[in-house]
Amino acid sequence: MASHRKPRQRPLSSGTVRTAATLALAGAATATAFEGTSHADPRTTPAQVKAEVDRLYGDAEAATERYNGAKVKADEAERALTGLRDEAARKEDRLNTARRSLGALAATQYRSGGLGPALQLAMATDPQDYLERASLLTRAGDRTAADVASVRRGLDEVGRLRARAAGQLADLRARQDELAGQKALIEDRLATARRLLARLTAEERAAYEAQSGTGGSGGTGPAPAGAPRGTAPAPPAPSDGSRAARAVAFAYAAIGKPYVWGATGPGSYDCSGLTQAAWKSAGVSLPRTTYTQINAGQRVTRDRLAPGDLVFFYAGVTHVGMYVGNGQMIHAPRPGSTVRLAPVDSMPWAGASRPA
Repeated sequence: MASHRKPRQRPLSSGTVRTAATLALAGAATATAFEGTSHADPRTTPAQVKAEVDRLYGDAEAATERYNGAKVKADEAERALTGLRDEAARKEDRLNTARRSLGALAATQYRSGGLGPALQLAMATDPQDYLERASLLTRAGDRTAADVASVRRGLDEVGRLRARAAGQLADLRARQDELAGQKALIEDRLATARRLLARLTAEERAAYEAQSGTGGSGGTGPAPAGAPRGTAPAPPAPSDGSRAARAVAFAYAAIGKPYVWGATGPGSYDCSGLTQAAWKSAGVSLPRTTYTQINAGQRVTRDRLAPGDLVFFYAGVTHVGMYVGNGQMIHAPRPGSTVRLAPVDSMPWAGASRPA
């Protein structure tokens, strides 16, 4: 019976393949249109390339957060499915034991049957003994009827569990399809961005990286060369032993680790994976995605930010960093970059929250 306990790995369905193929073809068409325009028009500037790359990275980051959300739901669906299958298996074991017991009793009665109660009484050598045994048999029959009713209830319950498991399996497959679709979209956008960046000269690409806040040093101290004008020096990590201080210290220790979409550490992170891991190190559990993390604590205004607060960006709340003071945050910017310090005002503001 142990084989029921773990659902078999399911290959990608034809629907998943079609979804991924559609997304990939759509992304390829977008990239081809842009690249075709660029080759046909020699006046395409590095600024235009930067704008398109920024859009692609934005699409990829939004898809990453959707992927993270779908991954959480897929994991929950898989755990629920496993639990239902385990519960159904335990109940089936008990049900089978009860059915075997009833079967043995039925066989015994069949072998000893044949004479009606009146005839058995007439032929009994000791009528009083027969009556006592008949009373016992009546009570045993009552228990047998109760056992039969219990088996019937067990069958109904196992049937309901199997139906729930079937529904949970359908939910899991839908989540897996969603994961495959978001993964295809992310990888398409990133591949297109890499092709566009490869057409820039080394100097143009360095300028782009500096303007995007993803180039230069990832360490603490003075702002790196090429950082946006007005960048303040990085403040020291707070040392008051508070949860916020521990979360900030974790974020500082992660500086220099690569951005990898969908990653939660310890070797690499995406933006919400970093903030989740940092606060987890301080004993606070945060949800997985940017659009759930913003509602996980107390909302704070921009003028009341304190180290450890989470700062969110873009209209869709698709990026998050950790505020560390002096107008600075630590964040995992995008693929190809590393965890680093950046000004809070380097991206469109969406809000802030303070984890409890």
